[in-house]
Amino acid sequence: MTLNALIAADSVLIPIQCEFFALEGISQLMDTIDRVRDAFSHPIQIEGILLTMYDDRTNLTRQVADDLKEFFEQDVLSTVIPRSVRLAEAPSFGKPILFYDPRSRGAESYIKLAKEILENERRRRQATQSAR
Repeated sequence: MTLNALIAADSVLIPIQCEFFALEGISQLMDTIDRVRDAFSHPIQIEGILLTMYDDRTNLTRQVADDLKEFFEQDVLSTVIPRSVRLAEAPSFGKPILFYDPRSRGAESYIKLAKEILENERRRRQATQSAR
């Protein structure tokens, strides 16, 4: 099912928890994306790597973020999704965070993420148009 989704997609947004084992998982996912590109001649792009469950009070979070930024450079999005009780509660009430608590840090982070992705897309389109 993952392969079908990757083949159907133009780009992929990779959420990653700021924890040690997530670093191993992202390398396996990148291998899978490379295999899809090669085996199916599919030019899937990395939309970005999104740091989630981000808690800047911990050394582990900061270390994982630094490692990802060092290795993936510009693919790591500037927006991060914080570790948040309100984000964890929203699904148990059957609501997305924007309905459950639109003024929470988590909701604000997802709004910022959407704006960042749209801005990145606008820049890519401008670069493509000016290259023509």
